[in-house]
Amino acid sequence: MLAMPTAPAVAQAAAADTAKPIKLVVLGDSLSAGLGLSGPAAFPARLQKALKDKGIAVDMINAGVSGDTTSGGLGRLDWSIPEGTQGVILELGANDALRGTDPKVPRAALTEILKRLQARKIAVLLCGMLAPPNYGADYAAQFNSIYPDLAREFSVPLYPFFLEGVAGDGKLNQGDGMHPTAEGVDIVVKNILPSVEAFVGSVAGQRS
Repeated sequence: MLAMPTAPAVAQAAAADTAKPIKLVVLGDSLSAGLGLSGPAAFPARLQKALKDKGIAVDMINAGVSGDTTSGGLGRLDWSIPEGTQGVILELGANDALRGTDPKVPRAALTEILKRLQARKIAVLLCGMLAPPNYGADYAAQFNSIYPDLAREFSVPLYPFFLEGVAGDGKLNQGDGMHPTAEGVDIVVKNILPSVEAFVGSVAGQRS
């Protein structure tokens, strides 16, 4: 006759499950891929370390591809996000903005990415991007509204501007003026960390 597990045993098993690292993927472009930096200095690695320092265990995959657009991210979505992924930090759109792509294109691509991830029951933290000023106020208004609009439509958390505190600061960017230095990445991580902590907590809550 099989013995029923005791209440303490059940509690211990539940605690062990919640202690398992959350499986996250950063789906992005060169800003998260770490262009010009060593792997340990790239955003996903630095974010994982910052979370670990707070006692939060995550398995973080860097699925950033330099030069990628929102359409490119959509095209590689299925193989970039492996089975078992619980959360995605979505950082795409900078290259669309730099190229002056019709905002309808990144809006449609990000919409499809969010639809597919939600269909797979994968949580998303959406990272916003801002258009450069050289395309004018009308373009900026159309582009910049994509992220808050989609965050509301899909009920996902939004980090309004991925490069907050770093964009435009020559000391925190590489020679091209667009990609953060290692110090710049640390500022990005520091600023986004509270949002990621809340996101990971939400994912863990859904799992338990």
